[in-house]
Amino acid sequence: MILPFMHKMNFPWLWRKWIMVCVTTASASIIVNGSPIVEFRFERRLRQGDSFSSFRFLIAAEDLNVLMNALVNVCFFSNYQVGRTDIVRISHLQFADDTLLDGNKS
Repeated sequence: MILPFMHKMNFPWLWRKWIMVCVTTASASIIVNGSPIVEFRFERRLRQGDSFSSFRFLIAAEDLNVLMNALVNVCFFSNYQVGRTDIVRISHLQFADDTLLDGNKS
């Protein structure tokens, strides 16, 4: 889940605990005729549109970034090079929810 990556990113233990509580204990109550009914728990954790979903996506995107950099560093993935004098090496590009992996054919 989220915790191993948050641990590797040096999030404090208490912060990771708060995040897990937010993710695993979601509940809601519906107001009927001006009065709330008994709370019920969600069965499938976070959903699209949840205010925490974007944060969860950023953690996953950062993990992919770290993974791709590690693969390039150990020569398991060959990045693509652009330019002749000022060489720019590209292994992946991320924008919003799009990811493009760039590499040399091998």
